[in-house]
Amino acid sequence: MTITNLTLIGFSGTGKSAVGNIVARRLGWTFVDIDDEVVRLAGKPVATIFEEDGESRFRELERKMIEQACSGAQQVIATGGGALIDLLNQEIILGSGMVVTLEASHETIADRLAHATSDAIVEVRPLLRGDGVDVVERVRALKKERQPLYALGHWIVSTDNLSVDEVATEVLRGWSLSYPHAILPATSERRDESGS
Repeated sequence: MTITNLTLIGFSGTGKSAVGNIVARRLGWTFVDIDDEVVRLAGKPVATIFEEDGESRFRELERKMIEQACSGAQQVIATGGGALIDLLNQEIILGSGMVVTLEASHETIADRLAHATSDAIVEVRPLLRGDGVDVVERVRALKKERQPLYALGHWIVSTDNLSVDEVATEVLRGWSLSYPHAILPATSERRDESGS
């Protein structure tokens, strides 16, 4: 594969934005958060887009930002949890470089989402409301539905028992294995000492 972009996919709460920031810094690349770009384009928060314009409008803006981001190079791109539902997004993302899936158990995700404050998880938040809602089971159902999409990644990192820094290191390990002739910059924790 040609070295172009590194895109992070996975369910909400797996750490794509936090990890992406670190990976981009270590590579000396640009970090792009698709949800943040949608917010910038729309001029309003993700939650407001969903409430006022509907999910279809959000998906339209999301696709536009994915096309724009993936047309560049040397970027670490964090996608939203449902980005790969769109077949065109799949084609664009998978054709723009390496794709890394961040995984986590249903229990871990439910716990993280329950304590999250970002409106980037607006799609999942309704699952956390209401009396008698079994959050873990609701997350399990949605994640099961999307799992075939997350399996499209070239490298998978389980984030359950790792810190954000450790996840970033694992992402970079996958990147270095996929691009064995590339040397990670000095800012990374791991360099190719063989010089290959």
